[in-house]
Parts: sequence; structure tokens; C-alpha cells
Amino acid sequence: QVQLVESGGGLVQAGGSLRLSCAASGSIFNTDTMGWYRQAPGKQRELVATITSGGSRIYADSVKDRWTVSRDNAKKTMYLQMNSLKPEDTAVYYCSVRRIDSSTYWGQGTQVTVSS
Repeated sequence: QVQLVESGGGLVQAGGSLRLSCAASGSIFNTDTMGWYRQAPGKQRELVATITSGGSRIYADSVKDRWTVSRDNAKKTMYLQMNSLKPEDTAVYYCSVRRIDSSTYWGQGTQVTVSS
């Protein structure tokens, strides 16, 4: 079992920055992929970024060149540095861990609101 707790969300003006953290408890394996997803009101949950234990990253086109995902394997923690925030980035942000067998764990989410 894995428990995930996100933190760092809040209200920020457009152009500002936030850093999200995702702390995991339980077993995290080297084969697990950690990721950030978001869900805006009335929209489906979408991928923001993923990172493997080896540091391979995938970003959504909408956040590429603005945001950086990182991972501290020893601390079982993942981060999302969000710069140049836009109002359309407003959403609940979720942390995930996906096992090699595709089973997935989710956090409760943290709200990010960007005002114009």
C-alpha cells in the first residue's frame, strides 16, 4: 500500500510560482513511475508530468518549458516547480504512483488557483 500527501497549493497571481510536494509512505519501488495530474472544474483529469526513479520525465505540452518535475527517491518525495503560472492552470493537482503492473495510487489533491 502507498499513501500520498500533496502540499504546496494555494492562490497566486498570474506570472507567479508555486512548488508542490508529494510525500509518499509505504513501499516505493525503483520501477514505480510518479506523476502529477490535474483536474479543472468540468474537465477530465489530465497528465501534467511524470518522472521515473531514473529521472526520465514526460511533460504535457501546456506546461513544458514552464514547469519542472523532480523526485528524491531517498525521501520518497516528488516535487513540481511551477513557474509563469496562468489562470488556465487553475485546478486540483493530484500526485500518483503507478506500479509496473499498472496499479495506481492517488493522493487527495491540492488546489491551485491562479488569478488574472
